[in-house]
Amino acid sequence: MRRNITYLFMYNTRIILIAVAIFMCCAFTAETKPSKLKNDTTYLRVSKGKKASYLKNGLHLVLPPLKPAVTSSVKVSVSRPDDKLLNDVQLYPNPVTDQINLKYTISRNTNVTIKIMDVLGNDITTMFSSRVDSGDHSINYPINNKLTSGFYFVRVVAGTESVIKRISVL
Repeated sequence: MRRNITYLFMYNTRIILIAVAIFMCCAFTAETKPSKLKNDTTYLRVSKGKKASYLKNGLHLVLPPLKPAVTSSVKVSVSRPDDKLLNDVQLYPNPVTDQINLKYTISRNTNVTIKIMDVLGNDITTMFSSRVDSGDHSINYPINNKLTSGFYFVRVVAGTESVIKRISVL
């Protein structure tokens, strides 16, 4: 008998909580008058300094406009201190015959140095050395008679980070 009363009390409590939640939802939506709403945005307005009677002790909400099936195309890039500074380093074509193409992405303004090194680590030439803004960058570097056939390394240094890519020259 006692167990049945406990279960009945718990069941009734749940039903009461659900009913109160539904009532509160209906009460707040019933307070807004459709004639005062300008568009599909759900917010309450006060016009010309006069407070409407339904706003006296009501809930004051400002919500963004609701536009179904609309997606935003705005890119937001927020850099955190633990994020990488140098990303997406791509070197093509490999093997190289006449020109080296290099693409990379920088997350914030910094100095970038790009060097070509031989297998022993000796600097052969500097492809690029300058301060660059954040974003995607690409460099085309012709190698006509500057490099002999063999293996080389391209080192991209941005701030304190570096990426090394291997290339072979035909």
